[in-house]
Amino acid sequence: MRILLTGGSGDLGQTLVPRLLANGDTPVILDVRSPSDQRATFIQGSVLDRSNLPGWIEGCDCIVHIAGWHGIHEDRGEKNAYDFFDLNVRGTFEVFEAAVSLGIDKIIYISTTSVRRPDTLYGRSKILAERIADNYANHRNMNVISLRPRGFIPHWNRNAYTKYSDWARWFWRGAVHIDDVASAIMLAADLISRRKLDQHLVLPLDSAYEYTDVDLDRWDADGPGSTFRKYYPQHHNLALSYGLDPTAKPTRLDITETVRWLGYKPSFGLGNLLAELAAYGDDGPPAHA
Repeated sequence: MRILLTGGSGDLGQTLVPRLLANGDTPVILDVRSPSDQRATFIQGSVLDRSNLPGWIEGCDCIVHIAGWHGIHEDRGEKNAYDFFDLNVRGTFEVFEAAVSLGIDKIIYISTTSVRRPDTLYGRSKILAERIADNYANHRNMNVISLRPRGFIPHWNRNAYTKYSDWARWFWRGAVHIDDVASAIMLAADLISRRKLDQHLVLPLDSAYEYTDVDLDRWDADGPGSTFRKYYPQHHNLALSYGLDPTAKPTRLDITETVRWLGYKPSFGLGNLLAELAAYGDDGPPAHA
């Protein structure tokens, strides 16, 4: 398939490009800035450019709509309510309307678990964008899958995290590895290429867990840090040395429907993080995007 990645010069788009190429797909990046991976067809432009957008996306079989401002832009005070509405909400409308006008009926929309936070600019914008996606799925006969990942900033993004332990402390609070998000997108693209959906699928993405339901129900029943030590006894002192709290109980999302529809199986969890921290320290493992 010829697959358009809006905002494809960012971390997620650049993680997807080699996967798409290996799958025999043709990735096309639409972004205002150039990508680091030059193997994809690149179109410099914005999803807000209504007059040019149809011409840019014509001939594509599927769109992965990534372009948007993120929670970090709100946290840093870099973008305001108008910015979030323009790109996240109107930009989503522009992509869907251009697609339907050209008969492109396959769209994977990258939403977020932050839809549970309508009190934030980011969460509110994603709620509105999901409603646009839902409307086009239900009333314009489009195949739409909205993925709701937890935060997925990669450890190699030095604009966000200057060292691996900073990223590890962020991930520890609940996140998903960017590789798992990319895997879910590939699975979603495969699904909508093979069958017509009769509903708008909204599917959460979480990381992998060694902890079981029983572990979570009886968290630290044998004393502070006891559940952590059950799985990672060799990493207890390491975790403490980097400011990671072994007593912190994870919040695990219900990804039952994601597994049922996509066969999604996240590969990265706290065990992987601890192993990488032990092996590489604050440098972290080599970047691959």
